[in-house]
Amino acid sequence: MSASRPDLSLLPRPSKVSSLGGRLTLDRDTTVRALPGAEPAADLLRTLVGRPAELPLAPSPDGRVVLALDDRLGGLGEEGYGLTVAPQALQLRAAHRTGLLRGIQTVRQLLPAAALAGGATGSGSWELPCVEITDVPDRPWRGAMLDVARRFQPIGYLHRYVDLLALHKLNVLHLHLTDDQGWRMPVDTYPRLIAVGSRRARSQKGPTGPDGAHFDAVPHEGHYTKAELRALVRYAEERGITVVPEIEMPGHVRAALAAYPELGNHPGRQLDVWTRWGVCDTILGVHEGVFDFCRAVLEEVMDVFPSPYIHIGGEECPTTEWEESPAARDHAASLGLSGPAELHGWFMGRIGAFLVERGRIPLGWVENGAELPPEFTVMTWRDATHARAAARRGHQVIAAHHRATYLDYAQSTDPSEPVAQPGEPVPLHTVHGYEPAPHDWPEDERARVLGTQAQLWTEYARTPEEIEYLSFPRLCALADRSWSGGRGDWPGFVERLRHHTARLDALGVPYRPLDARSLATAGSAAPSAGTARLHP
Repeated sequence: MSASRPDLSLLPRPSKVSSLGGRLTLDRDTTVRALPGAEPAADLLRTLVGRPAELPLAPSPDGRVVLALDDRLGGLGEEGYGLTVAPQALQLRAAHRTGLLRGIQTVRQLLPAAALAGGATGSGSWELPCVEITDVPDRPWRGAMLDVARRFQPIGYLHRYVDLLALHKLNVLHLHLTDDQGWRMPVDTYPRLIAVGSRRARSQKGPTGPDGAHFDAVPHEGHYTKAELRALVRYAEERGITVVPEIEMPGHVRAALAAYPELGNHPGRQLDVWTRWGVCDTILGVHEGVFDFCRAVLEEVMDVFPSPYIHIGGEECPTTEWEESPAARDHAASLGLSGPAELHGWFMGRIGAFLVERGRIPLGWVENGAELPPEFTVMTWRDATHARAAARRGHQVIAAHHRATYLDYAQSTDPSEPVAQPGEPVPLHTVHGYEPAPHDWPEDERARVLGTQAQLWTEYARTPEEIEYLSFPRLCALADRSWSGGRGDWPGFVERLRHHTARLDALGVPYRPLDARSLATAGSAAPSAGTARLHP
């Protein structure tokens, strides 16, 4: 691919691109021929290309734009596609519908950036360069986690966030829906989760300090309806994105315990929805009523989210309350466990088995790679070595080392940067340089790494604008590397990113400018040890 040509500066980098010379013009007379099974992709083309470019792209059996499912392309997998743009026609082919959806994002990027923003050109036409592209992703999991538990975000913004992920060929939106500081999904059988758990009061200890100990001194609330969440799932599915819900347990549950204190280890204690950051030591109890609650909640979650994966958190669960509880100690002894701390693995095993029985895959965070049952797919984050350790034990792994994928860290030490998670910055080059499954691993271990994802925790990201500034252009780097694999091409990425920012501008995305500091590589070829960070 010629990085010097803006119209071929695609991000993420395709597997293979050849320039054919010449241009294809799309105008108001251009029509679309969608072969059987390709109609949803044609609808997306009209939505994402036709609508902003003011082109009808009407259906026609003689359309010059042809979208086709082709069984002969099975070797390209679920998401691969082939695209040929010639002076008189455009043909997009894939073995599966998702591949067509990925190809449509490439068509969007081949158009001038102004075509993404909306508005007529005067002539009513747009030109694409003539190219031939064959494209297949390196890994099947390329995601982004958005924490809406600490800072509720409007449902309309989640739709926009999905569109930004889709533009970059990311395919998972991991939605962090519950935590100590808020519960955002209604559960019909437990209405107080929303009536109480979705609201937190003004912090009584003042505004957030530099150590992140307290909140802004303002109340906060918000929740989604099930109809909104189902519509989000449909919207994402139309763009080839799976929404993976996360419901935290047995820790990070202060909001749930504020609503239903009988679920805790001190049933008579009245709690508030937490107004601090960090790790709260109030956790679920281990009596049967707790499991009735967890099963009922997850049944309703599964009814809303068809994702094969259901994330149940599992990390940062202080066991102090279990160790101090006679009931928990007795229960651990009755199970033959060495002590209350082992109740964590037992708890996760019960919930994981429940999900497996219902045809879902349990997903959880791990801090050392060793504490989840074998049926779990694991997300490793604390130490870069934990991904390989989990893969060796036979887990499927999403590698998300916090020093390379946590975008709530600042992007640089520049004093003009917005307030971010305490700790050393995670610069752009570090994100692009992250290898979730290095090539010197044995192939069987590499094969168990599904991919990677970015994380955006929202203690310090209050608004959509702040979320996007922290995300971009670092999310571009993660998307490029996770799709393209290999050892990366930093200079080539930088050149393509310089052109790609015109697309971000057209879409109104605030991002950190590509100055010398953001493009520096010194000392950032690999994730630094940094300050060991806890999940907020």
